[in-house]
Amino acid sequence: MSDRATLDMTRVWNEAIPYADFVSDAQKNRSLWEGVYRISKIPDWALEAACETAKGVRLLAIVEDWCGDASNTVPVLAKLGELADCLEMRLVKRDENLDVMDHYLTNGSRSIPIVIVLSEQLEELGHWGPRPRELQQWVMDNKNTMPSEERYKWVRRWYAKDKGESTLREVLELVH
Repeated sequence: MSDRATLDMTRVWNEAIPYADFVSDAQKNRSLWEGVYRISKIPDWALEAACETAKGVRLLAIVEDWCGDASNTVPVLAKLGELADCLEMRLVKRDENLDVMDHYLTNGSRSIPIVIVLSEQLEELGHWGPRPRELQQWVMDNKNTMPSEERYKWVRRWYAKDKGESTLREVLELVH
């Protein structure tokens, strides 16, 4: 892994695509991306927190359309970006941007999504991912003790119950 300072965030941001463009090109899970976005409700506290401190903040998400964690979290952040004039969101595909992905490995793995919080000047304020902390801990605790199909069902239920609140809280913490 190389030093993040060598990553040209201006280039990465300029090459990144808006959420709608990403979804319109999605080959897998497109209906899930669209559905999560459509039903996402952004709580007033999240809009207030975003616009209170996030003026000019940019969210850059590293994703792939096949990723269940990305399709359950990134649409919520995209909805926040749509409703909150104070921030903007763009996406880069992990497999087409390994130079970016390799700056944000999770325990040596190319786990996604990763959301990089950038200032208006494209300086990194922090990054988040690949899952909300509570869920990540559960996955790590259960990855070797539960069949993957059963684990994925549990994760889907967790996301449905959480409704994006944990993702919003954790990403907005980075903005402050």
